[in-house]
Amino acid sequence: MQLLSLNTSTIQNLRIDADRSVPSGILKRAREGRVAVGTLGVEGDAQADLSVHGGPSKAVYAYPSEHYGFWQTVRAQAQAGAWGEALPPGAMGENLTLAGLLENQVWIGDTLRFPDCELVVSEPRYPCFKFNAAMGFNQAVKLMMQNGWCGFYLAVQRAGSLAAGEGFELLPGPREVGISELFRAKTRSKN
Repeated sequence: MQLLSLNTSTIQNLRIDADRSVPSGILKRAREGRVAVGTLGVEGDAQADLSVHGGPSKAVYAYPSEHYGFWQTVRAQAQAGAWGEALPPGAMGENLTLAGLLENQVWIGDTLRFPDCELVVSEPRYPCFKFNAAMGFNQAVKLMMQNGWCGFYLAVQRAGSLAAGEGFELLPGPREVGISELFRAKTRSKN
């Protein structure tokens, strides 16, 4: 398992439609070198709506890189991106673009142990209308909910630093509630 990219964003105006923009931190970009991680998240990262993003239990958001090919294809089908156009790391709004760890392999309470930092899985990410705008088409939220490719939030158990390219290990927690299971249970009525 590997951290492919470490991503952050400042608050920016995100165009929702022709008449409306809202502040958002979803438009993340890759960072170089080691970056500090504290109780409230990755240094240099910001969230616009702290009622649904950020805070100690949602300090860091991780997303599997394995889903990027799907999103590139559906964006092209929706004419929101060109065929073959790669999405940059952070395009899903994630702080951590991971390889080798999918939602169905992660449970609440599992720990991701990096060389200088430990993060504990806290909950799935539930997409909002801003995800549609970031993806460039209005069915993105619906597709995320149907596929269960939501990624997951992490709390910081041991502050430290992270850098793209480093490996990590998954330490099992109590294994009572899985990310995929919880995401499907909470989104079932919204599909």
